Amino acid sequence: MSQKVAIRADAERFFSAFQAAGAVAFEADHLLPADTLLDLYGEDIRARAYVTHDPNRGEMMLRPDFTVPVVQRHMSDGAEPARYCYMGEVFRKQEASPARASEYLQVGYELFDRDDPARADAEVFMVFARLLAPYGLRAVTGDIGIILAAIAALDTTARRKRALRRHVWRPRRFRRLLDRFAGRVAAPSSRAELISAMTQNGAEALVAAADPWVGLRARGDVLRRMRALAEDDSAPAISMAQAEALDKVLSLRETLPNAVAQLRDLAVDLPLLDPAIDRMLRRTEALSAAGIAVEDLWFEASYGRTNMEYYDGFVFGFFNEADPHMPPVATGGRYDALTKILGNGREIAAVGGVIRPELLYGLSKEERAG
Repeated sequence: MSQKVAIRADAERFFSAFQAAGAVAFEADHLLPADTLLDLYGEDIRARAYVTHDPNRGEMMLRPDFTVPVVQRHMSDGAEPARYCYMGEVFRKQEASPARASEYLQVGYELFDRDDPARADAEVFMVFARLLAPYGLRAVTGDIGIILAAIAALDTTARRKRALRRHVWRPRRFRRLLDRFAGRVAAPSSRAELISAMTQNGAEALVAAADPWVGLRARGDVLRRMRALAEDDSAPAISMAQAEALDKVLSLRETLPNAVAQLRDLAVDLPLLDPAIDRMLRRTEALSAAGIAVEDLWFEASYGRTNMEYYDGFVFGFFNEADPHMPPVATGGRYDALTKILGNGREIAAVGGVIRPELLYGLSKEERAG
């Protein structure tokens, strides 16, 4: 059996298992409208999407995944609750990692159910865990909602909170912002010089002196940005206790029950964490009720921060520990906010995941040999 045939056979087996779990088969076009969908994927996928121009349809892209088209379809005419599954190629440039495939199969399962998000999270995770159990993979869970709640709990300006939320999926940029907002590092010298000049001469005078005017931004936009910088510079620093508590949240790596306990301790300095921890506890209980050994299931608070930016809650992945450079064999998570964006204000709790069958090919051969 050739490699492609074997991979396709595994994909069809997973696809059949998802259908047996109650999912309806979904088909998505290979070409999707780039102008309305590309921003939803986040910075990483935007940079790696294959985009072309169609004279009749405008900017189009080869589909980088299935989740966004599934949500779009469901929010237009889907019943509730609903389960969907799909199988097909996705396309992503691999300029930073040429050895990785730029075209590969995805097989996925998506659940839309507003009644009990914790049970839905557990259902989706359990479906994947059972299918992947023979391969000896390591499962990791996380929760983007914990990080977002920790940011909301900070005693700082709304502008600074928005900046931190915007960069959750860019960990290095996030770290630089947090350190600056907490007074642990100084602002860039160019920024300090600009604010000093504004203090001495006024923003309007600086803008008026900027001739000839070059660039696409209007003078009013530049003035607003300059004033925002000055306002941010005068804001009090985030307290050391809160900054350190957020550091501990971001670095938390523990089994699920221990992670819940440690997060409860950190909520002393970040009290708005409690509702998010309550959701995490309900999910842990639902996973246990579904048969998952939660005492052995790993939780990494920062897991998922370099994946799809539409995830806003529970996230998970399955990894081949024998090859640390290999991408995750399967990934998934909760994306409630995405349903609101594509539903024009309507929303529904939603969670799902995908498997990349070609990453199991070597493991599959070992299984067959056994």
